[in-house]
This record gives sequence, structure tokens and C-alpha cells, in this order.
Amino acid sequence: MNKLLICSLFICLLSLVAARPNEYDAVAETRSFSTEVKEDGSYQYQYDTTNGIAAQESGIGGHYASGSAAYYAPDGQLITLSYTADDNGFHPSGNHLPTPPPIPNAILKALEYIRTHSNEEERQGAIENKQQTKLAIRYRQ
Repeated sequence: MNKLLICSLFICLLSLVAARPNEYDAVAETRSFSTEVKEDGSYQYQYDTTNGIAAQESGIGGHYASGSAAYYAPDGQLITLSYTADDNGFHPSGNHLPTPPPIPNAILKALEYIRTHSNEEERQGAIENKQQTKLAIRYRQ
């Protein structure tokens, strides 16, 4: 029972140390900051800090924006995100973002077949519709 209690206390202390904020981040200061908003709704801002965080963005309020942000992950990896936002949505890019798996060759072949044979099917559908129209006209007479 005592061993279990000692192990539990050790794990709790270890998790507190791991969850402790980085002292370097706690004393980070802003190196530079600039912002500008114009009467036409366009804007821009930029900032960076002593612990490696940086961001910048420019755009036209409510219509378009583009920018980037960078910071260091806890494992020391530099994370960089670039993005645009417009009428078609938010479009981020960065090496850390997940990507979809490649499309299997069988699917690519099927899509190519559909792309190259869609006119044949449309023509066939038009011929069938024409034949059905002729039959309907004969039936009415």
C-alpha cells in the first residue's frame, strides 16, 4: 500500500513539473508591434516576441486576409502557418498540418474514364430521350 502511495505521489509531482510553463515563455517580451487601419477598411499588423513567436496579417476587413504565424513547439520544432481567407473560406498551409492520403490508382483511372466518356453517355441519353419522345407522339396519334 505504501509503495502505491509513493508511486502515485511521484507521478503527480512528475506531471506537475511537465505541466509547468516554460520560464523562457513566462518572461517573453514583445520585440516589435505595428498596426495600421485605413479608412477604406484595409489593415495590416505585425508582431514578434523574444521567445520566437511572430505573426503578420494584412487584408480588407470582411473581404480578404492573408498572413502567417510562427512559433516553437515544446519539442523545439519551428511551426510556421501561412493562410489566406476570402469568399471561398479559410485556406491554411504548413508542414505541420495533416494532408489527405493519396488517391488510389483505381479511383484515378475511374475518374479519367468518366471524364473522357461523359459525352458518350450524354449523347446516348439524348438518343434515348428522342426515341421516347417519338414513341409518345405515336401513342397519342
